[in-house]
Amino acid sequence: MAIVERRAQRTREILDATRALFDERRMRDAQIEDIARAVGINRAIIYRHFTTKEELFAMTLVDYLNQLETRLAKSDDSRLSPIERIDTITVEFLSYGSEYPAFVDCAQSLLRHRGSELLEQISLDRLTELGAAINRCFDHITSAILAGNANGDFDVKDPELVANIMYTQGLGILNLVTFQRSIRELNSGLPTMEHLPTTEVLDLAKRSVRAIVEIQD
Repeated sequence: MAIVERRAQRTREILDATRALFDERRMRDAQIEDIARAVGINRAIIYRHFTTKEELFAMTLVDYLNQLETRLAKSDDSRLSPIERIDTITVEFLSYGSEYPAFVDCAQSLLRHRGSELLEQISLDRLTELGAAINRCFDHITSAILAGNANGDFDVKDPELVANIMYTQGLGILNLVTFQRSIRELNSGLPTMEHLPTTEVLDLAKRSVRAIVEIQD
């Protein structure tokens, strides 16, 4: 096997092991040593393929995003109205994040960094790859919005900005879903935590997104 092929295979093995540990333990509980042990290599070898831990985690997020994108593609159905396409995207995004909480961990971890900080921790090529994976997901949102603009249902001036808002808003909602509790106030004024009404949360999320894109009477 050629050197380039062996390197690509090892990179894939590291990513697969990282993803498996993330899905099992969540991102914050997966250590580089655990990933190296799962692959059967020394941790130093990981840094021959990924310059930093943040770069490895960013490429694992690309893995999640590629999988998410296939689900968002369900919205590209000519039989659906633009608002039904938006609803489909909302449901698929929240369903995917509920199924893979580590995806939310990865995405939010990277959002906490400024662009200059990411460039210090992630190579430009890998950062470009990450951006492309995000944009492929966003393309489904902007496509649905443009269809709504065209038929007069929506009046969105900047579909890409709305796609960014939907993405970050969705991650916030998924934090609540993962926590599975809502904070309420008792008659005494003291706070308490109650079981999260997930169905109601999904309905409110859909209404929230609709409010962003639909023309208001």
